[in-house]
Amino acid sequence: MAEITAGMVKELREKSGAPMMDCKKALAECQGDMAKAEEYLRKKGISGAAKKQGRITAEGLVGTYVHNGKIGVIVEVNCETDFVARNQDFQQLVKDIAMQIAAAKPEYVRRDEVPPEVLEKEKEIQRHQLREQKKPEAIWEKIIAGKLEKFYETYCLLDQPWIKDDKKKIQDLITEKIAKIGENLAVRRFVRFEVGEGLEKRKEDLAAEVAKTLGGDKVGSPPGAVSSVGR
Repeated sequence: MAEITAGMVKELREKSGAPMMDCKKALAECQGDMAKAEEYLRKKGISGAAKKQGRITAEGLVGTYVHNGKIGVIVEVNCETDFVARNQDFQQLVKDIAMQIAAAKPEYVRRDEVPPEVLEKEKEIQRHQLREQKKPEAIWEKIIAGKLEKFYETYCLLDQPWIKDDKKKIQDLITEKIAKIGENLAVRRFVRFEVGEGLEKRKEDLAAEVAKTLGGDKVGSPPGAVSSVGR
């Protein structure tokens, strides 16, 4: 089998707009042949998903998830039509995203929502650590760029590894659903509540508890209701 390099995966992603993992799989299936890998993605309907992502999404659902009465999530996920809002695959996506937020505790939906001052503070922390570690300044920016990727994976929902399959990010999950359903889908906003949050209390890692509970939950619906947006 031909060696699949990061550069090849990046090139296919730029050409197709498909998620990284799907590009890697396509290249592996096609023994590194770029043209065949592009065709493979088109047949799967994955490459066309990128073209749909600019379309307006004004319908959708509000999903909720409550874990043991301690953590609650409300999330709005949008689609293009009310017909898709009633689709079982779409409703399952909303539930999965609500559970993700409960377990992984993101603070933002996407990267561009992170305030510049938050990013600058994070960079300054990394510079201080590199200075303390006596790393050459010439490599600081490259190291900081890598650290920021980890920051996004921790705090931005779309960049987080999916709690049910950490080989996929939430954006990959959404892209797959776009390809399957045939409409643009987007997470618009969410709120996450945790009992006693902001108050002095005994240390409890509730997010870890949720993740552990959901670890083997591959099927079935979480507690909580799903209702249509604007109804």
